[in-house]
Amino acid sequence: MSETPLITLNGSTWELAGALRGYLECFTAAVASYDGSTRHAAELEELLASYSQLVTDPANEADYEQLAATGTGTELIAQLRSESARCVASIEKYRALRLLEGGGGAEGYFANIESCIAEEFGAVAPDASSMVLLVGSGSFPMTLLNLAARTGASARGIDIDPEALELGRKVVAQLGESLDIELLGERIEQLDFLAEITHIVFSSTVSVKYELLHQLHALTRDDVVVAMRFGDGLKSLFNYPLQPVDPDLWHCSAVIRQPEQVFDIALYTKTRTRMESN
Repeated sequence: MSETPLITLNGSTWELAGALRGYLECFTAAVASYDGSTRHAAELEELLASYSQLVTDPANEADYEQLAATGTGTELIAQLRSESARCVASIEKYRALRLLEGGGGAEGYFANIESCIAEEFGAVAPDASSMVLLVGSGSFPMTLLNLAARTGASARGIDIDPEALELGRKVVAQLGESLDIELLGERIEQLDFLAEITHIVFSSTVSVKYELLHQLHALTRDDVVVAMRFGDGLKSLFNYPLQPVDPDLWHCSAVIRQPEQVFDIALYTKTRTRMESN
């Protein structure tokens, strides 16, 4: 068995690695500092805004690729992906708490995410007759609020974090009282309305999204459209990347690249040959 060749990192790649280790330390500390108040919100917002700039700067791509080719780099990237996802969960809680205290606003990281939402489905966007499911709705379910307000669609969200669900319901009650939005803590297989879902959105920080996509094939209607948020390459520092799917089940009908945004979007539909044979 041949040994993996030793890759010598150049100066700029070492500089990126050092910066990423610094972010990892800050992310770990930020997660630990969350105490159910907004005391540390500003620092985390600034941290994630800075990190967003790093992962969307194409000048960092070559150094990232060289770093990712090393065992140490692969481990660092996986840790950053996990810890930054936890920070996103925390910053959504901060935003929800701030709104409920009388503040609010979409700045930095959230402004970037909201601009992504506008591009989500393209030609197959939901309308008033649609029912949308968001997997990983978080504490501030802006996707559901925006979609329901703009299209009149029914919107459902699921999340495994009880605190996020409680905060999310309060946010919806304040911002979307007249909208058809419901947040649930059930697992996907427990949902009794899956046959009615027309569109599904997976948050980019859901680590098991492809396992859930496979599971959803047998539980959803034939014409369902799935928007899978993801990040490859440099953006995988902040998002879980694309994975191959069973071609007998799902077909990737489009990939929407957003160079200046923190995640990209892959659209999936059920494989027609499989549908026609059933």
